[in-house]
Amino acid sequence: MSLAIFDLDNTLIAGDSDYLWGDFLVEQGYADANEYRARNAQFYEQYKKGELDINEYLAFALQPMAGMSPERLAPLQRQFVQERIEPILLDAAFDLLQKHRVLGDTLVIVSATNTLVTQPIANRLGAEHLIGCEAEIINGHYTGKPWGIPSFAQGKVSRMQSWCDENKQSMENAIFYSDSHNDLPLLRVVDRAVAVDPDDRLREEASQQGWSIISLRN
Repeated sequence: MSLAIFDLDNTLIAGDSDYLWGDFLVEQGYADANEYRARNAQFYEQYKKGELDINEYLAFALQPMAGMSPERLAPLQRQFVQERIEPILLDAAFDLLQKHRVLGDTLVIVSATNTLVTQPIANRLGAEHLIGCEAEIINGHYTGKPWGIPSFAQGKVSRMQSWCDENKQSMENAIFYSDSHNDLPLLRVVDRAVAVDPDDRLREEASQQGWSIISLRN
């Protein structure tokens, strides 16, 4: 039994849940349309270029939830999954997850998107474990600030290692699936790296390293 580790956005789903969540919040009246969409698009371009300041982005992305309780947020999460995530679920992703279940592997999604967005999606996918960027809660309400080490770039390696220590798991023979060059730090430390519908930089690296390249969309 090994760890089967998965990126989420543009890997197990055919889109970026973080970006879609921001657009959804605008539609629901929780953020100013022009300003929020412009900054959201700017951050997304930085992410694709490998230039994202994750702490700056998290402060931006979490701010609309400031003052909300988990109970108040729950209906928005359910609506978001139904309206924005269901249309971009991939049959092949469910098949891949099931393949690893049959093998007896432990399924872990590790995402740079905050868990307010990703936990309902991980539940929908039936993934056992989720590591994501965490939102601070004080007195039962979100502060709009991040908490802990962001699971982004090298932070994914740190968070995975901490998770393994806490759960008495080993990275030996682990496999990691991702679409993004931002995940190269973790792809380089696992025994089996798989590029899934990769961006250009990851495709080039995967070809050079002899990593598997697959598609879950075709």
